[in-house]
Amino acid sequence: MTAATARLAAGEPPINFAAHQFRAGNMAGARDDFEQMLAMLIAAVFPGARAIAAHPGDWGIDVLLGDLSGLVVIWQSKYFWPVVTRSAQAQIRESFESALTAAERNGYAIRQWVLCVPSSMEPATAQWWDRWRARRQRETGVVIELWHETVLRGLLARPDAAHVRRHYYDPFAPAERPRPLTQAPAGSFEDALFVRQLRAAGHVEVESAKHEYFNADLLARETLDKGVQGEIDALGEADSIVNGIWEARFNAGTGTHPGDRLPGLHAAVMGEIRESRAFPAGLRAGPVHHCGLMHRVVQDRRAGWTRHWRRVAEQ
Repeated sequence: MTAATARLAAGEPPINFAAHQFRAGNMAGARDDFEQMLAMLIAAVFPGARAIAAHPGDWGIDVLLGDLSGLVVIWQSKYFWPVVTRSAQAQIRESFESALTAAERNGYAIRQWVLCVPSSMEPATAQWWDRWRARRQRETGVVIELWHETVLRGLLARPDAAHVRRHYYDPFAPAERPRPLTQAPAGSFEDALFVRQLRAAGHVEVESAKHEYFNADLLARETLDKGVQGEIDALGEADSIVNGIWEARFNAGTGTHPGDRLPGLHAAVMGEIRESRAFPAGLRAGPVHHCGLMHRVVQDRRAGWTRHWRRVAEQ
């Protein structure tokens, strides 16, 4: 039994890629939402993969694995819905050629190019794809793959992609009432690393961050002290979720802003964490706890708020 079949047998809802239209409200927004989902999914399945911002152009890259001075794997997102038809052929050809041109112009080589679509191809387009793919692979030496809806559902059913699936496709269900919050002691954490990271990024007011960290740390300590394996697993999953959100936003930010400070990074990460429905319910954690878990990741020297955050951690 596959993971996807097991989810259905357990009564879990199937993955419907039309959800991106419902979330965004229009096709343009659905394209962006689908691309963001892919960035999170690929990073979960292939650690080290990163999104590339289109500023002013994206070099034909939506998600990248590898070094842009050597060999790379490129994922190209195309929200063709509800089926991939003949009209999509020109866009596919243009995307591939754009990627090849950018690679030659900027001094790197494409090892693999992956087209990601949330649907399936009609028969005539599938035949065109098979012939075009075989010919262009032979001519360029680039491995060309297609991640269609069945492939994507299989990847989303993997345990390491559970947070992506829940965030984008699982229906909303009211969680248990989160545990009450506790006020952090006055004057605490001023010398903590997560505060220093915020200061390095130019943040002046940090009291709410201290409050978030204090409550998340209480939650984590209580969970570990109780020793209930399900809650410990939920804590580990929540930690991975916030770290994954930070990583995706950090990678996008470093591609957009050339300086050490990354304007808007903290706000974007915390905003996505507060709105995310991906967190496991077993922790009884609210938005303050979830944001505090992000500060714990920073405190553990696994993230930061500037391009060179590791220097701050070393100091």
